[in-house]
Amino acid sequence: MIGASRTLFVMKFLRPEARDWRCRPAPTGARDFHARLPGYAPTPLIELPALATELGAGRLFVKDESSRLGLPAFKALGASWAVHRVLKGRTDQVTLTTATDGNHGRAVARMARLHGQRAHVFVPHTVHPQAIEAIRSEQAEVTVVEGSYDDAVAMAAKADGILVQDMGLPGYEEIPAWIVEGYATLCHEIDEQLPEQPDLVVIPVGVGSFAQAVITHHRGRESRTRLLAVEPGKAACVLKSLKAGALTTIPTSDTIMAGLNCGTPSTTAWPFLHNGLDAAVAISDAECAKAIQDLTAQGVHSGPCGAAPLAGLRAIRGELGPLGTVVLISTEGQAANPWGDTSESA
Repeated sequence: MIGASRTLFVMKFLRPEARDWRCRPAPTGARDFHARLPGYAPTPLIELPALATELGAGRLFVKDESSRLGLPAFKALGASWAVHRVLKGRTDQVTLTTATDGNHGRAVARMARLHGQRAHVFVPHTVHPQAIEAIRSEQAEVTVVEGSYDDAVAMAAKADGILVQDMGLPGYEEIPAWIVEGYATLCHEIDEQLPEQPDLVVIPVGVGSFAQAVITHHRGRESRTRLLAVEPGKAACVLKSLKAGALTTIPTSDTIMAGLNCGTPSTTAWPFLHNGLDAAVAISDAECAKAIQDLTAQGVHSGPCGAAPLAGLRAIRGELGPLGTVVLISTEGQAANPWGDTSESA
């Protein structure tokens, strides 16, 4: 695959010393909160021996987030905890605002509806109409922005209401931190599902807030787990920032990995990304589409963002040395991806 070798040469970052970095442990209240929610259950951790053999790993697992609290993606974990914290002690009706490429906005809208609140969701014009309709089905108001994800975030921040965004901004840090705390439930589940710490966890990355949760989980304790971030080549803001050694904004273009199509890392996530990631790689839409097909053949129905970790591991495998137990985090199911055709021309 000619494109894969070119991607490997240009679009990668390695920092073996990251495993020695430590941060404060994350608060644990969200895990107990989620366990009390109606319909909560840990999502499956599925072992795929054929992929382990292909990649030369001791064992390989996929954390399958295709169904999480009634939605087809992991985003409900962060949204539910953050909305709970935002509304705690309030008796008035409010409007929760947010920007999204799809899954986060739907999760915020769902939680607003369940709490009897309003939601106003801002989406870039590139978001598929079916994804927009899924958000509207949660009784949310949707505004389509003629611009990028970053433009949608800026508009949501200026709108009337309470911003519930996973992207930290200067002066806007508390609610993003709650969302990150909510994501950590997924990491606790993996601990409970595996007999020992994994050697490598592979994480799809947009603005980096979910990666922040995974990094905090492992770097906030004694752990030798390596952490690999995977982004679309058309929106590799974290990789470009890591290479520059400073938070960097980049232009983006359309990608089938719509939920990862972000041009600026979260300011609250950046210190964790900068210090705690062992490696990062960017992949093409074609590499991602191949990963979707291969996971489907193994009975795991991942959307593009969920399949990105497999494509990323394939792209950088030769740089990582021996692999023991590997966990790929599939953050969305195919139901979260309305594009259907995931060929490079999609």
